[in-house]
Amino acid sequence: MLRWTHLDDVPADLGPTVATLGNFDGVHRGHRAVLATVTDLARERGLRSVAVTFDPHPVAVLHPERAPEEIVGLEHRLALLEEAGLDGVVVIEFTREYAQLTPEDFVVQTFVEGLRSEVVVVGQDTRFGLHNSGDISTMQELGHEHGFEVVVQGTVGELEEGQRAWSSTALRGALAEGDIPTATDILDRLHRVSGEVVHGHHRGRELGYPTANLAPDSEGLVPADGVYAGWLERPGLAADHPDRRLPAAISVGTNPTFDDVVRRTVEAYVLDRTDLDLYGETVWVDFVERLRGNVRFESIETLMEQIGADVDRARALLAP
Repeated sequence: MLRWTHLDDVPADLGPTVATLGNFDGVHRGHRAVLATVTDLARERGLRSVAVTFDPHPVAVLHPERAPEEIVGLEHRLALLEEAGLDGVVVIEFTREYAQLTPEDFVVQTFVEGLRSEVVVVGQDTRFGLHNSGDISTMQELGHEHGFEVVVQGTVGELEEGQRAWSSTALRGALAEGDIPTATDILDRLHRVSGEVVHGHHRGRELGYPTANLAPDSEGLVPADGVYAGWLERPGLAADHPDRRLPAAISVGTNPTFDDVVRRTVEAYVLDRTDLDLYGETVWVDFVERLRGNVRFESIETLMEQIGADVDRARALLAP
């Protein structure tokens, strides 16, 4: 998949396109329904399939006080867009100046001049241009004026309490509650947090359960505090390496039994392994199921008993 950071970078010989736009945060099943329409139409018509996305998230620029935390980092988002089968992605740097484009200026610069789009695929809630004043009707009017077809992707996913199930909002809600089965259903894959393994308090090692502690700048929306069963993956190893993907018990939170942990952490104990040295390595942590919430234990002995029970449950859940 080709990647461009500016519309001027798109080669003149790319050819006409089927295009879409969006933040695609999470690249969940709703997003992939739109992307499937784009790639299917491009294949049928002999065109190139391209998505336009933004970095940072527009809300983070215009209203930082209410900006949502990213579900996936930019590199993971691009990798997922590539898996969707797109020919190319334009990542536009979103700035306050860029936000001043009128809907028509945005469409002309992006789809008419930049990508020479013959078809533009949009979701029902698509908004664009100054103050988000452009909508589906605007896009259809501009399509008629500038000679491109507009395809509107219908609602996808089941409706629950008036909210589309396959949405970034629903996904954030599920993760905030530690509802991993729902998050997995919306994503159609396991939710992932990735980052560099750094030194922590080494308390897990002292207790016989050494953990890989992810750096504070790790990417991916961290789910609710608690203990989870999941996987630790080492992308730096070959795909067929026996230590590439390892079963793990994962702790999220501040560890209330100890008073010296002041920030939320993600740490993973690889089941039945005390020989791994992962410091400085970038790892992926995938969440399978929440085992329990966080509890403050009155003694190290009761904590150890609970850790043993957590590890046993994680081992049973992750067994082949």
